[in-house]
Amino acid sequence: MSTRALRRLKGKQRGQEALDLGDLTLGDTPEEQAEAEEEQLDTANVSLSSNKKNDGRKAKKNKAQKNFSNIYELIGSADIEGEKISPDEEAEKPNRNKTSDPAKNDNRDTEKADQKHEGELDKPPGDRVKKKKKKKKAKVTSEDGKEAAADDNIDLLLENLEQSNGLSLQNDDSGVSDRRPVLHVEHRNLNPETELKRYFGARAVLGDQRPRQRNRQFHRTTWMTSPKDSWPRFSRPGISMTLLETKDGIHYFTFEHSREYQQVQFKFLDAVESMDPNNIVALLQLNPYHIDSLLQLSDVCRIQEDQEMARDLIERALYSFECAFHPLFSLTSGTSRLDYLRPENRAFYLALYKHMMFLEKRGCPRTALEYCKLILSLDPDSDPLCMLLLIDFLALRSREYQSVLQLYQDWEEHRNLSQLPNFAFSTALCYFHLSQQENMDPEESHKQRHKADELLQIALIMFPAVLMPLLDLCTVQPDAAVTSHSFFGPNSQIRQLPALAELTGLYVGRTYTLWREAAVMLWLEEMVKEVLRRVDAKDPVVEDCQNKRKQRYQSAPRNIHRHVLLSEIKEATSTLPLEVTTQPVMGFDPLPPLDSVISYTRPERQRVGASNESTLSLFFRSLLPNFNIQDPPRQEDDMEVARAGQELNQEVNRLMVAMRDMLANIRFQEPPREDNPYRDDDEWD
Repeated sequence: MSTRALRRLKGKQRGQEALDLGDLTLGDTPEEQAEAEEEQLDTANVSLSSNKKNDGRKAKKNKAQKNFSNIYELIGSADIEGEKISPDEEAEKPNRNKTSDPAKNDNRDTEKADQKHEGELDKPPGDRVKKKKKKKKAKVTSEDGKEAAADDNIDLLLENLEQSNGLSLQNDDSGVSDRRPVLHVEHRNLNPETELKRYFGARAVLGDQRPRQRNRQFHRTTWMTSPKDSWPRFSRPGISMTLLETKDGIHYFTFEHSREYQQVQFKFLDAVESMDPNNIVALLQLNPYHIDSLLQLSDVCRIQEDQEMARDLIERALYSFECAFHPLFSLTSGTSRLDYLRPENRAFYLALYKHMMFLEKRGCPRTALEYCKLILSLDPDSDPLCMLLLIDFLALRSREYQSVLQLYQDWEEHRNLSQLPNFAFSTALCYFHLSQQENMDPEESHKQRHKADELLQIALIMFPAVLMPLLDLCTVQPDAAVTSHSFFGPNSQIRQLPALAELTGLYVGRTYTLWREAAVMLWLEEMVKEVLRRVDAKDPVVEDCQNKRKQRYQSAPRNIHRHVLLSEIKEATSTLPLEVTTQPVMGFDPLPPLDSVISYTRPERQRVGASNESTLSLFFRSLLPNFNIQDPPRQEDDMEVARAGQELNQEVNRLMVAMRDMLANIRFQEPPREDNPYRDDDEWD
């Protein structure tokens, strides 16, 4: 038994006053008795090494050590000894006593121990025990306080780890945002509950939700969606992700379908061609995590105004995708690419887009902005879903004005964002909102307002067809001077090219709610008057913008048409060209690229033509739908089958002619009417 265990055993007897030491050591082993004797000798040595000036105190202490009738003295001395030789204090002694004399420190410790024993001898045993307990507790709390103070500074610890390992934290705002301010994505902002908690509080969002332990399914932890217990049990549907290549620090990935998943995909295409949603439902019952079926059925539920079910199906598709991610694929680094030309990757784009639109309608624009940046980071050069037409609107709704201005400044040089109506108006609106902030310096506010006025005038001169539809949707009646002017009148709507009409209709139908504020509308009215003054004054900027409109907006690329179809904004869809509206559009793959990279092809279905079929084949098919007379017969029976078929066909034709003649000669005669003299004319026949 160790010394600490022996002290605890003796401490259980503190409630008794006169207890003999022999009672405690009764039955102890010789090793335990030897340990007790060593403790007594050590205590005696400590007392003998005291200073000569304290002879009186030394005599009292030696007398107390010789009398072992009171065990509290032994326990107290053992505790003091244990405290002096504790490993923590031994480790700290060299640091604390570097400049002090070791002999003096020993004398001071001995004097303190003597004073402590004198105080304990004067007090009752119970008080001395309580004091000792309090001191021990205070010591523990002080040590815990140091540990807590060290543990509270977790951010400093993470920074040290980051510097030592050379890694970057994706959730840290300071490090990553400086390197990638445009496409930086934060993991915590991908969860809509983070934004809802900011608006309404955690209690209002979560409520009293407590997961049921019984029949609870354990899902994989994911960033984009939270798995629900109501979902079917997840089993890998056959989707995997492969790293194609790494070039200049950019990783290029692609999704791949297994052989079983390809068979399910063929069945899905058959179900779509049948135009019956029940076939897709039956397919999902057997394959609950088939991506294209989830996307197509989500559109059906949304059309039937079942928004909850439609959103749930999209989240299930995202969960299936995230479970198939490659270990190197990152949602937040901005260095992962997916080629939209591959059909296997398009479903991931569409699932992200539909999920983003559900979040925006749900009232989570900040979360939707994060998903918009994620989609743009997957292929920023091609931008297959044309997210540049949407990112400014989501940033304005979430009041992220600086992010719009930074994107405009960084990408204007190589992407010409000022040619898009949404960026031309949104940058001016961002500067206006920044100038209206209360905590801004007056001089800086005046500078921001001047910049906003200049940009809005250029936007109105470059895109005059935006003004009248915008005021119409905002239910604002413009002045007669504006409506009668040729620059903003009906001629501006008629003269604009179809591609430009598509962009302006998309911007007006999406962002008219941002211009309804009273302050914004007054500012717009002032700028319209200033633009009319510049037009009447023959400003050369007006003619220059007119020439640019004629040259730049001849035709819209295919990704803009795809974005308009996905947006479902009627002001924009009504301006789509005929080559887009006349072709069938599938919800699981709208307007696929013309140069798609096909990894596997669908086998051709056997189509049976009815032109060369005889009456006999039609008769047999009416009885047996699976009958196909065009199946290749066996070689040895070719002649016999052909001869028998010919004879049977002739017999059937004779039979059909006879039946036709018989039906043509049938005459129906009216039944003779009996004369009844007693019949009343008013009686029913």
